[in-house]
Amino acid sequence: MSIAAIILSAGYSSRMGDEFKPLLPFGDATVLERDVALFRDAGILDVRVVIGHRAAELMPLLERLQARPVMNERYADGMFSSVTAGVASLGDEVEAFFLLPVDIPLVRRQTISLLADAFWRGSGKILYPVFSDRRGHPPLISACYREEIIAWTGEGGLKSFLSLHDAEAVNIATNDESILLDMDTIAEYDRLRSTWRENAIPSAAECEQLLVKTFSAEMPLLEHCRRVARLSVFLAKKLNEAGCRLDVDLIEAAALLHDLAKGKQNHASEAARILDSMGYADIARIVAAHMDITVDAGGPIVGAEVVYLSDKMVSRNRCVSVEERFEARIRSHAGDAGICKEVALRLENALTIRSKIESVLGRPLHEILAENGFM
Repeated sequence: MSIAAIILSAGYSSRMGDEFKPLLPFGDATVLERDVALFRDAGILDVRVVIGHRAAELMPLLERLQARPVMNERYADGMFSSVTAGVASLGDEVEAFFLLPVDIPLVRRQTISLLADAFWRGSGKILYPVFSDRRGHPPLISACYREEIIAWTGEGGLKSFLSLHDAEAVNIATNDESILLDMDTIAEYDRLRSTWRENAIPSAAECEQLLVKTFSAEMPLLEHCRRVARLSVFLAKKLNEAGCRLDVDLIEAAALLHDLAKGKQNHASEAARILDSMGYADIARIVAAHMDITVDAGGPIVGAEVVYLSDKMVSRNRCVSVEERFEARIRSHAGDAGICKEVALRLENALTIRSKIESVLGRPLHEILAENGFM
C-alpha cells in the first residue's frame, strides 16, 4: 500500500495575466518542479499532476520529472473537476493521497512527512496541516473516500464534501506557515519568490509558534527573545546600510530561537542540536555561539556576532549597556574563579564585537540605540 500525491495544475491562471503558474520560475526551478520535488523529497514516489489548460507545454516537463500526467478534459468547469480526475486515476494500491494546488510552492518536506507519519499511525482518515489554528494545504485524505468524491455533485466542491466528514478529520499542528501561502496574483507570486531560499528559514511567526507550542516557552522568555531579535534586526540593517552583507532573516530567526532550550544543561548546544535536527543548520550555527563565541577582531562582522552582542545587551526584556549586563554577574560569582574566568571572556567578546560594530557605523553604539528608542 502507498500514499500518492495529486498536484492540481489544470487551471487557467486567470488572475496572473499572461503568466502560466506551473511554469513560472521559482529559484533555480519552476513552480511545478518545486511541488513535485516536495513530495519526492518526503518519500512520496507516486506523484500525479492533473493538467488541462496548456497541457502540451507541461508534458515534456512531466516526462523529465517522471511524474504521471492526468488529463482533465473538463478543466474549464473549475478546480473540483481536476480533483475528481486526479482521484479517479488512483488504483487500489493507493491507501491515501495528498491534494496540493500548484500555486502553493513553499510547503516544507517536514510537513509532508509529519502528515504521512500521522496517517500510518491511524490518527485519522482526513488529516489537515494546521498553522496558528488555521488549516492549510495539502490535506492527506484516505482513499476510502475515492468513490464518494468522484460521485459528489454538491455545491462547494471538495471543501463542501470534506465538511460532511469533519468528524473523521484530525488537525495536525505544524510549524510551517507556508501551508497558508498561495499565489493567485503576480504580486503574491513576487512576494513568495522573494521569501524563498534554498535553506529554509522560519518566519518570525513560525519561530514564535515553535517557542510557545513546541517548547512551551513562557511569556518572560518569549519577551526576552523578541527583544533580542528586535535589537539584532536593527543592528543588522544598520550594518548593511554601512556596507555589510548580513542575512537579516537568518539573524532574526536565530535571535528569536536562541534560548529555546533555556533551563537545560549547555542550553546553547542543546538548542543548536534541536534546530539542526529540524533542518535549520544555518540557524543552529548561530544559536550554538550565543553563549561562547570566537571573535575575529579584524574580520568582517558576522551574524553570530550580532546575535551574541544583542543577547548580552538585553537584560530580561530591556536593553542595557554591555557593562551593566555583566556587572551583576561578576559580583555574584566573585568567589568562584572558574565562573569569573568564563564571564570575563564573554564580556571581552561582547566588547570586541561592540568595537567592531562602532568602527563600521562610525559612532558609539549607545548613542545610536538611544536615538532609536532602545535605551
